[in-house]
Amino acid sequence: MGIIKFDKVTQVFDHVCVLRDITVQIIEKRVAIVGANGSGKSTFVRLINGLQLPSNGSVSVDGLDTKHDAKAIRRKVGFVFQNPDNQIILPLVEEDLSFGLKNLKLSKDKIRERVDEILQRYDLQAFKDHAVHLLSGGQKQLIAISGVVAMKPDYIIFDEPTTLLDLRNKRRIAQVIEELPQQAIVVSHDLEFLENFDRVLVFDKGEIVVDDIPTVAIKEYVTRMT
Repeated sequence: MGIIKFDKVTQVFDHVCVLRDITVQIIEKRVAIVGANGSGKSTFVRLINGLQLPSNGSVSVDGLDTKHDAKAIRRKVGFVFQNPDNQIILPLVEEDLSFGLKNLKLSKDKIRERVDEILQRYDLQAFKDHAVHLLSGGQKQLIAISGVVAMKPDYIIFDEPTTLLDLRNKRRIAQVIEELPQQAIVVSHDLEFLENFDRVLVFDKGEIVVDDIPTVAIKEYVTRMT
């Protein structure tokens, strides 16, 4: 397993402190991030792959600093957004799955191989030539995840991946995440979805207030929210 390190990280936007003096290491395979809206959890995960850079302190992934090695880190750390419409770029499923692979400078044969592999893995072969905008919300989210998985990063971050989905699709996405070989860091409000995780970090007002196994952390989080 790799290691993600935050060392005395503070993040400020428009004179508002969003994260305050965060020091933490992540080595577990499945880590969940929970907290109320505005607690800093989305900022925390965006710092991991360099979508944002810390105002103070440092963030590193396997020894690479996000301030100096952003390009290498983005190859190591995939990111799945809450709304797949913000992630899917091209109109057809196969085209969109190929897009990130082309940016990796893979050969046409290798791209075709990876796309076919990911379509088969997630039972999406029938949608290969479909227009993405005609798919359901759950299908779009699965396409967005597939595009990231096909690039074979070492880590995948999910920012509220089940928020816009019905129960059936939530369960499918949860299963997809559970079966990933990569380390996964998941921001989520769906607490039942987190029971099999290795670790849960609870954020409140820009600080990590609970860091424990799911049964303990979720109970403490619910207590704080009621």
